[in-house]
Amino acid sequence: DKPVFLSIGYTTCHWCHVMEHESFENDEVSALMNDAFVCIKVDREERPDIDNVYMEITQMMNNRGGWPMTVIMTPEKKPFFSGTYFPKHSRGRRIGMMELIPQVKDAWLNRRDSLKTDAANLTTRLQRNQVNRTSEGEIYSDVLDRSFSAFKNRYDEKLGGFGRAPKFPKAHDYSFLIKYWKRTGNQKALDMAEFSLKSMRNGGMYDQVGFGFHRYSTDARWLVPHFEKMLYDQAILVQAYLDAYQATEKQYYADVVDEILEYVLRDMTSLEGGFYSAEDADSEGEEGKFYVWNISELETILGEENADLFQKTFNLSPSGNWREGRRHKTNIPHLI
Repeated sequence: DKPVFLSIGYTTCHWCHVMEHESFENDEVSALMNDAFVCIKVDREERPDIDNVYMEITQMMNNRGGWPMTVIMTPEKKPFFSGTYFPKHSRGRRIGMMELIPQVKDAWLNRRDSLKTDAANLTTRLQRNQVNRTSEGEIYSDVLDRSFSAFKNRYDEKLGGFGRAPKFPKAHDYSFLIKYWKRTGNQKALDMAEFSLKSMRNGGMYDQVGFGFHRYSTDARWLVPHFEKMLYDQAILVQAYLDAYQATEKQYYADVVDEILEYVLRDMTSLEGGFYSAEDADSEGEEGKFYVWNISELETILGEENADLFQKTFNLSPSGNWREGRRHKTNIPHLI
């Protein structure tokens, strides 16, 4: 008669690795978890259906989601708590596992009825959303106009994309804007899509050396990525850049498509057939190590003259060009 602790992640996720090492492999934390919970681990790439359900719950409870996803629920599978990454010990406003687990255990033992009521209410809301989502009806043109207005209100005029950091490469958003421009002639829609697609391609979120997009940008300027690369991101971004090419006939977008597909065929294609689902963010136990460069590495590989040209073209610095990189004088190549 214990709550269920559900953790959903995937093998190439950096913060999934961090939480695994800090908490799940730690004797102290795992003892608390096994005492308080029935613990279940799910790979979202093997069970995307389960991931989809609990991601909706996590977003409903927190207005955001991510991985690793953490959901605590009743034995009847009704959630009453959710979040993403939790460190071993609390840091600032983020509660740690060593503090969270005793609090949940106490609430389950002493305020169980209240938790079950909250869980039932949340489940009802989720079921209502599913009914509303699948209701039939004609889509009127004002839905498109209202969707465009929503994008316009959230658009980042200076940096491209929508909202604040972190910024994800939401390819379907830009495809919608391009198709909205085709339908209505609204130039603003095309301008928003073009500026965003160029900003993404020119930033550090795009692998300027090996091509392909990283998972997302941790900052608003598209400079510092979360380094893993996902197959599905490459696929839908190819579609967005193809849409831009077909709309504008600008060779720039076709070149980006060629680069992404070159990367996928070279690095994400299995010798046994098919494609790999993702590439890990970590190399030699360090996030992004494969993708960052220091000046001495470039000089060894390219020679001093070519390394100097590369440094100027891709905005590299001898002291490093990003906050975490300054400790080791590493750089993320970008064109912004």
